[in-house]
Formats: sequence, structure tokens, C-alpha cells
Amino acid sequence: MSSIIELVHKAQEGDEEAFLTMFQEYEKDIYRMAYVYVKNQEDALDVVQETAYRSFKKIGTLRNPAYFKTWLIKITITCATDMLRHRKKVIHLNPEYDTPIELEDYDLPLSLSLQDLIETLNESEKNIILWKFYHGYTLKEISELEESPLGTVKSVLYRALAKLRKQVRRVDMYE
Repeated sequence: MSSIIELVHKAQEGDEEAFLTMFQEYEKDIYRMAYVYVKNQEDALDVVQETAYRSFKKIGTLRNPAYFKTWLIKITITCATDMLRHRKKVIHLNPEYDTPIELEDYDLPLSLSLQDLIETLNESEKNIILWKFYHGYTLKEISELEESPLGTVKSVLYRALAKLRKQVRRVDMYE
């Protein structure tokens, strides 16, 4: 962890190599998070590239170097949601379906159902669910990341979980 802190300080002083080293350390995590949002490889790669650009430009604004990965993931989520908002404004006349990423031991039906369930949530609910269960952050850490009171984060989390439970029950009824 101390090496990351040292690299962050070097990057904040303008060391491009230090920034690149740190970014490459978390590139797979950034890609995975982007893919959860945009659902295809090309757009996820675009989000990774945009995240690299924005984070490089804003490295000086990072207050606590220990939260570098969290800061990158937050930028990734912002880039992905920006892309999705922009995409909503574009009308596709001939939609194409991309194939999902091929992973070893990848349970396609389970991943699709989880992804479909998560898509029923609004943006803040989705973010909190992903922070909590995908990245393993505590509610206190999530409240700091989201810059929201702890009570609000708890409310949003429990509301999102209730929505997901309701959706699962509804799916079970049809099977």
C-alpha cells in the first residue's frame, strides 16, 4: 500500500511513468466495472480509455492517496454513466447484439439474470449495490464515496435489496 501512496505522490508531481504503473495495476478492475455498466467490450474499452484520461488530468485533486483505486472506480462509473446518457440520445436504426466476454467457469444464465436484475435499479441504487457486493466496501466507506449521509446510503441499499427480492420472487413465479 505504501508503494501506491509513493506512486500517487510522484504522479501528482507530474511523473507519467508512476501514473501509468498505478493505472495498469487496476486496469482489469476498471474494465470489469465499465463492462457491468455498458455491457459490451468496445464501449467498456472506451470507458477505460476515458477513465485513464480523466484520472491523469485530475490526479492532483486526489486528497487521500490510499483511496486511489476507489477514486479510479468512481471516475469509471461516472464515465460509464456519461456514455449511457449520451447513448440514450442516439437512436439506433439497426441494433446489433454483442457477445459477452468469454471467461473461464463463467455461468452465462446466472450472470445474465443478475445483470438483468441489477438493471431494474436506478443509478444510485445500482452504484451502492456494486460498491457493497461487487467491491466489498463497508456502508461507512460507501457514504464517503457517494458523499451522502450514512442513513441515506442504508436507505438506498435496503430499498434496492427489496426491489431485487421482489424481482426474484416475480421471476420464480413464472418458472
